[in-house]
Amino acid sequence: MTDIVWHQHEIDQAARGRQKNQNPVLLWFTGLSGSGKSTLAGALEHALFEAGFHTYLLDGDNVRHGLCKDLGFSLEDRDENLRRVGEVAKLMVDAGLVVLSAFISPTRAERERVRRLFPEGQFIEVFVSTPLSVCESRDPKGLYAKARNGEIANFTGISSPYEAPEAAELTIDTSKGELATQVQALVDYLTAIQVIDGEKMMEGLGI
Repeated sequence: MTDIVWHQHEIDQAARGRQKNQNPVLLWFTGLSGSGKSTLAGALEHALFEAGFHTYLLDGDNVRHGLCKDLGFSLEDRDENLRRVGEVAKLMVDAGLVVLSAFISPTRAERERVRRLFPEGQFIEVFVSTPLSVCESRDPKGLYAKARNGEIANFTGISSPYEAPEAAELTIDTSKGELATQVQALVDYLTAIQVIDGEKMMEGLGI
């Protein structure tokens, strides 16, 4: 590894962010299967995109079609899956994007490892705190039923633990309130920490 050197390019992250009129960050949506992570992240990305911001959404299922298709679902493979996602997200943030990720990421250690890849304030943990009972009642893929029947091993929330964040930047329970209100809470937070310009957001959405 001593022969590998990181090349600092002339155009840096700050310059890419200025070009896009935004401050690049990673929003890390974490929660149980069925909690609404992908729905919430997708709705936020749609709102940001419509307002003219530059985004990319990394979804748990999608990365397993390519980047992580060689990995299974053992605890070791799931850990490696998140390690790769964190590194890809870091490159995308360096490109000046507002990156959104939707992964169960069940352990605090896994999430903290990704956080350490970023400067202070650039990793935003969003805990989608929807209760297990609600997640299980949704069960869009039938995974909880299979886990209850012993067909899926190490299923988070059933046969494998989920460690809730202790100090997430935002906590949202998708079983309470409307999606639009939840997205607005995220937009308000991003505006408050100057990731996006609130006036541009309103203009882009025709508000």
